[in-house]
This record gives sequence, C-alpha cells and structure tokens, in this order.
Amino acid sequence: MRRRIVAGNWKMNGSKDLSEKLVGYVRSETGSLDNGVEVVIIPPALYVGDVLRLAQDAVSVGVQNVGQWQAGAYTGEISSEMAKDAGCRYVLVGHSERRQLFGETDEQVAEKVSLVLASGLTAIVCVGETLEERESGQAESVVAAQVRAGLSSVVRAASSASAWKNIVVAYEPVWAIGTGKTATAEDAQAMHASIRGVLKDMGAPAEEISLLYGGSVKADNAAALFSEPDIDGGLIGGASLVAEDFVSICRYFPAGA
Repeated sequence: MRRRIVAGNWKMNGSKDLSEKLVGYVRSETGSLDNGVEVVIIPPALYVGDVLRLAQDAVSVGVQNVGQWQAGAYTGEISSEMAKDAGCRYVLVGHSERRQLFGETDEQVAEKVSLVLASGLTAIVCVGETLEERESGQAESVVAAQVRAGLSSVVRAASSASAWKNIVVAYEPVWAIGTGKTATAEDAQAMHASIRGVLKDMGAPAEEISLLYGGSVKADNAAALFSEPDIDGGLIGGASLVAEDFVSICRYFPAGA
C-alpha cells in the first residue's frame, strides 16, 4: 500500500514562536490519527532543530533544499548528510521556486536526488508546468520530461529497485502556487495518472510510489483531491502555517480507505 503523506512546506516563513505553537498543536491533534497519514513539516533550515524537538517523533521533519555536494567550500549550502545528521527524514528537491527563482535545472535535481538517496533520506521530487505550458497543451509532456530527467539518477543506480522506495513525486502546477487557484480534482488526477504512467515506463514500481498534489491545497478542497485514486497526499504551502487548517487537511483521508 502506498504511503499517505501530508507535508507542510513553510517556505521562508517561521519563527521560534510559530514553531512552539504550531508544531505542538499538530503533534497533539494528529498523533491519534487512524487514517494512516504520515505528517511531515518542512521548515526553514534554521528551525529544523526546534521542530524536531517539538515533534517528538510524532511528526516527520524535512528540509526545503540541499546542495549538490556533500561537503566543501560552498558557503550557505547544507548537504543531505547534514540533514540526516540533524534528524530529518525528507528533502524537497526541485521545488518550482528553486527552479524559477534560482535557475535550478533538471540535471541539478537529478544530482541532488542521487545524494539524498545516498544519505538514506526520502526525496520529495517536485514537478509542474506553467500556465503558458498548460494553455498551449504541453502540460503532460513538460511534466513527463521533468520526471524522467529528475529521476534519471535513480534509473542508473545499481540499487534502483530499493532506491525507488525513497522517492515521492509532488505535482505542483506552477500557476496554482500561491495564487489561490487550484486544478480541479479531475485535472489533478489526470496528471497524477500520467506521472504514474511515466514512472512505469521508466521501470519504477509505479503503483508503490506516493504522488502528492501541491497546488494551493486548502481545507475546503482537500477532500475532493484526496479522494482521487492516484493522489496520495499533499504538499501544503500557506495552509501549513495555520495549525487548524493543516490538521484539517491531514484528517481528510478516511480511516481504512
């Protein structure tokens, strides 16, 4: 059975006060969930230690980015080995903001994925199209190309069969991030099914890989999105900064479904 995951990406937001209030509440409210959802919080790197302390193993923790090196003279970077040493389990790789604002390429994504897997962590690999690409009918081909390129290092790995267990793919339509817009549940499902088909073509155990939707998921649309057969959870942005909203989203998977 695929993992159900709801991951909150705080982006460049947060404080010690927010960590204390939000993580404690999320831990207390989701610790007794019986719907099999793994709750993940991905704060700015400076607050990872605080979140880990407050999560008390009830909530998994990740980092928003790692460098494409494991050590060296790379001021400002953190490595996947550092993330592991700190106690993290997840790493976001290739988020649309990293691609758009910092020029991150598919080749860099592949390099980072390789390092994340070598560290024994799980990579949440982000893919998605712009509004222009969707309106021109290129959405599926653009996303398919990102999946193939970003996960090329997994295909080439000698231990690829086991490596796939530490891969999660998050579909985040760029036009729906931070805009209040969201794909319909049907449109999101269609893209998730397409991604699963690409993974199968790559030789991955596609039916075992969790696919998350990451385009303005909120408490009022989570139920419809999570009811689709190929959507295994969400990568949550703004709503993850509001404790009650984030917990509500985590609850939208029915028990035993």
